[in-house]
Amino acid sequence: MTQHSLSQLLGTQWPLIQAPMAGVQGSAMAVAVSNAGALGSLPCAMLTLDALQAELQAITTQTDKPYNVNFFCHTSPVPDAAREATWRKALAPYHAQHGIDPATIPAGAGRSPFTHEAADLLEAFKPPVVSFHFGLPAAELLARVKAWGAVVLSSATTVAEARWLQAHGADAVIAQGLEAGGHRAIFLPEHLTGNWAFDLTTQLSTFALLPQIVNAVTCPVIAAGGIADAAGVRAAMALGAAGVQVGTAYLLCNEATTSAVHRAALQSDAALHTALTTLFTGRPARGIVNRVMRELGPLSASAPAFPTATAAIAPLRAAAEKFGLGDFSPLWSGQNTAGCQVVSAAVVTESLISALSNE
Repeated sequence: MTQHSLSQLLGTQWPLIQAPMAGVQGSAMAVAVSNAGALGSLPCAMLTLDALQAELQAITTQTDKPYNVNFFCHTSPVPDAAREATWRKALAPYHAQHGIDPATIPAGAGRSPFTHEAADLLEAFKPPVVSFHFGLPAAELLARVKAWGAVVLSSATTVAEARWLQAHGADAVIAQGLEAGGHRAIFLPEHLTGNWAFDLTTQLSTFALLPQIVNAVTCPVIAAGGIADAAGVRAAMALGAAGVQVGTAYLLCNEATTSAVHRAALQSDAALHTALTTLFTGRPARGIVNRVMRELGPLSASAPAFPTATAAIAPLRAAAEKFGLGDFSPLWSGQNTAGCQVVSAAVVTESLISALSNE
């Protein structure tokens, strides 16, 4: 499929998607990107229903262009007291160092899967594009999304996942390479329940994965991971991508809510070293290596299942960030930060689509 047909599917001028990045952006980023002719995205997994409604109102009052709302569709884990206790024991020295009483830390999820309640709210706005991470929601929920005419996207990290997504209703597949920042979209085999069930040896780099998925499915394929500039966009299109999704390049933009410690890390040599880690949520995600990743190891069998690992480490993040330290912060980043600029999201978008305007 050509870039023009993907643009037609999305309703955008250009086949470029700003990756939804929970915790570092809201509606302002989505609006700026959509108004620049690409597809702006709103990450919704960490939003309450009230916050989601406010963000959707902000988007629809500031742009008449298409936009994307993104949800996780994981299965919430069964509480595991023993594993939680093991995790808190591993973090105990850090809690003591920062004067945090673990008994005061409530267990919690922090991220919610897509629900019927969220679908009820969305129906009033009818967002033109809805994307999912970790597969697709249950068939009845997906049917509700498609009923108002939404285009459905989801991410695949393997050929098998891409085929599954196409067979189960995705209108386009995002090929997420190993370079990508944030959470891996890995969701097969379906019985995955915890961090060590993830076989990370199945994960390929973007330009190894992309042509294989292009050859395996008939729906449009969108390249994601390590694409930070116009040259990367051109390379992805040459390998058969119908479009690209870019995240890390937007992290320093004026519209981003990226924290001060995260911004500092992105602009330092620390950004040259990223790793997949389960420490912050319980699911593999790529971020800049920091103290807790070095000392505990980025992949820990102690971390509870996604997304419950977050609860015990969150107070440490807050305590360290008060001193300007990112020791316990999820400094999400892809492997290529070359495109990060302290400019408006529109400027970054225009620099990326310069490769497409010459197609």
